Amino acid sequence: MDDTPPQTSWRQAHLGHWMNLALRRFENRVLQLMASNEHMPLALANLAARGRLSASHIHVTRHLALEGSRLTVLAQRAGMSKQAMGKLVDQCLAWGLVLREPDARDARARRIQFTPAGLSWLLAMQQSVAQAEAELRQAIGPEVATVITIGLEAYAA
Repeated sequence: MDDTPPQTSWRQAHLGHWMNLALRRFENRVLQLMASNEHMPLALANLAARGRLSASHIHVTRHLALEGSRLTVLAQRAGMSKQAMGKLVDQCLAWGLVLREPDARDARARRIQFTPAGLSWLLAMQQSVAQAEAELRQAIGPEVATVITIGLEAYAA
């Protein structure tokens, strides 16, 4: 039997690890850019600047359909439990990003809808994502960024 200690460097040096670090860096940059975006509602910009908003809050608005979504659908799209998404929706509701409306097709159900402030948040998010992507392309080069994009799209499909 070999008494050589096993290699452990692979635990922090594998593709999943690098993708996770890159995602965290990208989402943090998006939040930072949103804090200073002119379309961001002032109260939300202040929350973002103080680090009170997280990538989890982006999940709500990333997956919320423009015409509104039921909580169960929203949670499913985000890959979260209904309870966890409900807590995020409650925070977004308190911040004025979304509201709960009766579902026109089912009186027992409620739909989560964007408010005007939520639509402003979404515009700020769109612009911030575009800027963060441009920064990434500049940092690693357009060819590498294109290869990464194509590879990740193929892998995620």
